[in-house]
Amino acid sequence: MSLQLRFAQASATGPREENQDALRLVTPAPELAASKGFLFALADGVSQCADGGLAARASLQALAMDYYATPATWGVAQALDRLLLAQNRWLRAQGRGQPLLTTLSALVLRGRRFTLAHVGDCRAYRWYNGQLQCLTEDHVWGQPGMQHVLKRALGLDQHLLVDYLEGELQAGECFLLLSDGVWASLGDQHILAVLREQPDLQLAAETLVASAHHNGSQDNASALLVRVEQLGASNLGDTLAQLQQWPVPGPLREGQSLDGWQVETLLAHSRQSLLYRVRDSQGQAWLLKTLPAAREQEPGAAQGLLTEEWFLRRVAGRHFPEVHAASQRQHLYYVMREHRGQSLASMLQTQGPLPLSQWLEVARQLLQAVGVLHRRNLLHRDIKPENLLLGEDGQLRLLDFGLAYCPGLCEAPDHDLPGTPSFIAPEAFDGHPPSPQQDLYAVGVTLYRLLTGHYPYGEVEAFQRPRFGTAINASRYRPDLPEWLQHNLQQAVAADPKQRFETAEQWLLLLERGDRQELPSRNRPLLEREPLKLWRTLALLSLLLNLILLLALLKG
Repeated sequence: MSLQLRFAQASATGPREENQDALRLVTPAPELAASKGFLFALADGVSQCADGGLAARASLQALAMDYYATPATWGVAQALDRLLLAQNRWLRAQGRGQPLLTTLSALVLRGRRFTLAHVGDCRAYRWYNGQLQCLTEDHVWGQPGMQHVLKRALGLDQHLLVDYLEGELQAGECFLLLSDGVWASLGDQHILAVLREQPDLQLAAETLVASAHHNGSQDNASALLVRVEQLGASNLGDTLAQLQQWPVPGPLREGQSLDGWQVETLLAHSRQSLLYRVRDSQGQAWLLKTLPAAREQEPGAAQGLLTEEWFLRRVAGRHFPEVHAASQRQHLYYVMREHRGQSLASMLQTQGPLPLSQWLEVARQLLQAVGVLHRRNLLHRDIKPENLLLGEDGQLRLLDFGLAYCPGLCEAPDHDLPGTPSFIAPEAFDGHPPSPQQDLYAVGVTLYRLLTGHYPYGEVEAFQRPRFGTAINASRYRPDLPEWLQHNLQQAVAADPKQRFETAEQWLLLLERGDRQELPSRNRPLLEREPLKLWRTLALLSLLLNLILLLALLKG
């Protein structure tokens, strides 16, 4: 079930020489609509500036083109805010001393939710069950005689402040974007009367515009109407599963061919997935991941596998497996390149804790990988040595995105705790939602274990409700560690998320600074601060005590 919309637009110049309003509607392909949504926008160029029409048209052109070029994993408000801030800077630079201003309201409908961005005095309305609700605030001065003077607009100030509103969609409701040339002349009751009398959206839009000028509007008049005919899927995984109704291939045998892939061997088999080594027509080795036949009818199983592949495609880079296009695919699976190497869990088991120089390189690459994920608005939620592959080429790769989560695109996680208990952050046990700090905690536990062979709070068993106090200092197991590294690890695995690193980049910067970073002052023991002076003092006291004892013996 996909989101179904009906929409219409109308605009008229009126008594003015030029129409400085601009309208934009973007209805993308289904998969892009699932991740980015449908975009509807209205801009009203400010006539007193150098070229209000240019400001309005250029702003909507940039928004329509650049919004769909932002990472598909970004939240709607996050993407709109980045673009509007950039457009604000562009307008100020192009004005060359002359104001180049426009108001703007943009509406994105995706799945079962809407996001509204607004700056200026256009208005957005919501019409549902006979009730008309204004969703926006007019950014004008309230003093008498200044009700049409903007206090917020694109291009007006160096620091742009945009209003955002998000909410749930309702089937049958209608959204309206209106320029002030319409709403200021008609009023809410007249607008509501038109909507009730004109069920046809196009006629309703044209009537609103014509009525505005008939009522004496001296401004350009524009209206954009959107009706929700049918709600979409609740999350990206549901949408992907609808777009690709492929069957699970079932158990594959050595030598079998599947959609052009030659099956070589089964590498891994779990309740969750099957992993095969396959070869393409040129003999190149790849890994094919699919579901066990028992999970074919399991709710959410197909969505999970397709979402995992979708995420991997959007974090393509040296720190992650390369995903094959598999354009001839007719079954439920995805294919990624096989990178020769060894998991860090295997290295720890066979070789013990990593040498410090190798550990520093692993830490650097892991933090780079996690930084890429978080900038893409993705959370891995299962970072541990078993999911880290150190390739024969020296490249570290983060594997297994089966539990990855994208806020705003994925369904909100339930109360189950995904991942391995010893790597789960303390706040997750208290029901806190997934966050970058939880990923960074898992990174901290992973690096702590690779360096010491132990866990900072001891191993946590499944279904155990652990208690977290102060982590064991890594120097207990590795006395050779420098003080700055001990402090970094303690901060990374702090029980309180506020005490951890805010971003992977922050930790990476400190790691690269090494012993040049400033450490917080603390009361260290005298033996640690002045060991030579302490031992000299103890030796002197011992000598004096021996002399006193000797004198006492002589007198006796």
